[in-house]
Amino acid sequence: MRIDTIAPAEGARTTEKRLGRGIGSGLGKTSGKGHKGQWARSGGGVRPGFEGGQMPLARRVPKRGFNNRFRKEYVIVNIGALADLPAGTVVDYGFVLENGLAKSVKNNAGLKVLGEGELNAAITVRAAKFSKTAKEGIEKAGGTAEVV
Repeated sequence: MRIDTIAPAEGARTTEKRLGRGIGSGLGKTSGKGHKGQWARSGGGVRPGFEGGQMPLARRVPKRGFNNRFRKEYVIVNIGALADLPAGTVVDYGFVLENGLAKSVKNNAGLKVLGEGELNAAITVRAAKFSKTAKEGIEKAGGTAEVV
């Protein structure tokens, strides 16, 4: 491979349409707009969503639902994901993100631990929220569940 042989992938780049450059180009005279009418005129056409005067779909379909801008979203981790950790480990929000045990979310309100899976080692878990089964699972393994 040589630097002078490098080219973009086939079809990645298209040449621009050169309108109104003579009959031989295929895009001369009316420049691909046909004869007369709304679409041939300067500034012609209709706005997005316009359906020729018919009630548009966006207005025919009823509004439904609500998105709360102030909703708190928690980074969620199950105790099963913490099963392989050695005893005495302190698990908190930072630890979970550093070790890739969960993904971060917008409007972050901290860590929430859920009870799916089994925990073998006695570990300390510091989180904003715990499910009842998660708290029981951590304490059953000899660990502690601290609400931050």
